[in-house]
Amino acid sequence: MKVFCILSDERVYGSKSPAMFSRVLQRIGMQGVYVPFKIDPQNVGKALQSLRILNIAGANVTVPYKEKVIPYLDELSEGANIIGAINTIVCSGDTLKGYNTNAIGFMDALNDAEFETAGKSALVFGTGGAAKAVVFMLNWLRAGAIRVAGRNPAKTAAVANRFEGQACSIDELLEQPVAADIVVNATSVSSPKEAPQLAALVEKLRVPGCELIVDLNYGRCQNFWQDMARRNDIRFMDGLPALAYQARRTLALWTRVQVAPGEFLNALKDT
Repeated sequence: MKVFCILSDERVYGSKSPAMFSRVLQRIGMQGVYVPFKIDPQNVGKALQSLRILNIAGANVTVPYKEKVIPYLDELSEGANIIGAINTIVCSGDTLKGYNTNAIGFMDALNDAEFETAGKSALVFGTGGAAKAVVFMLNWLRAGAIRVAGRNPAKTAAVANRFEGQACSIDELLEQPVAADIVVNATSVSSPKEAPQLAALVEKLRVPGCELIVDLNYGRCQNFWQDMARRNDIRFMDGLPALAYQARRTLALWTRVQVAPGEFLNALKDT
């Protein structure tokens, strides 16, 4: 019996990953369980050590620990090292190796949406681990101008400069229409209750010619990113396709078993 898990703060209980992975493991006949673990910030190091002690086969890491766990890992994949954030840990004996399947999962989701990235302009909201994965992949897919918007100037500049993007403050986006073929929300907020100020800003944001709005979050009763897409007749995609595709890549790292992405997408429909 293999034990897999996901590490986060209290938001771990809102994740669809446990139900998704559990259904997929059952469907493919693999003996395994996938459980959520709520970790307090001061216990991140202890949590990583516990993976070794408890012989956990593999772990996912999500907001807010995608960057904070890195000092406690033994190795990083090349991609994870470049991105500077991880979402997947492979446990092999006492060795913990970090990977980033968020970036390639995002790419797979864009391919599924038949969005051609090369030469397109992009606007990415966020400065955390998810934003790093998105901006990295947009750059790798040869997007045109990539603007990174955030509240913290230093963090915004760090993410933008890391991947040849352009940093901007969120407030300055209202000064004039923004050229963006794709808008990606890589922050952890999507509902007005979570971020009323950002919701008000997004309501005023003008992106003429935008083809696709992607929100990496999911499960919000009210979603101001989706509302923006509806008002402007822009295609919208939430985070479930990216979740399914990154999960497929993650399971392959943990078990070396290749599972069709449809299995994960179908599992999400059942949750």
